[in-house]
Amino acid sequence: MSFAADELADRVRDHLGHRPGITERKMFGGRAFMLHGNMVVAIMSDGALLARVGKDGYDTALSEPGASAMTMGTRTMGGFVSVDGDVLEDDDTLAQWLDRCRAFAASLPPK
Repeated sequence: MSFAADELADRVRDHLGHRPGITERKMFGGRAFMLHGNMVVAIMSDGALLARVGKDGYDTALSEPGASAMTMGTRTMGGFVSVDGDVLEDDDTLAQWLDRCRAFAASLPPK
C-alpha cells in the first residue's frame, strides 16, 4: 500500500477499531475492515476508500463529493462506491462515510 493508503488505514482503524465485532483482513490489495465477517470498507492501494453502502444507499452515496461507481475491470460493483482520498482528509467527512458503511454492515446477518 502507498503512504496515503497506510495513513488512511490508520485513521479508519482509529475510528472503527475499538468497536465490538470489527476485524481487519487483507483484501483488494489493501486492508479491509469487517463487522462480524461482513465488509464495512476497504482501503485501496491508491488511497481511495471502497465504501460498502448497499443497493438502497448507492444513488445517495454517488451524489456525495468524491464518490464514484466502483468498478473491478469492466464490472461495476453494485452497492459499493469508491471515495477519493482527497475528500477524506477531513476527519468529519471520513467519520460520516465510516458510520454510514458500518450501519449498513450492521444490518447484515453475521457470517
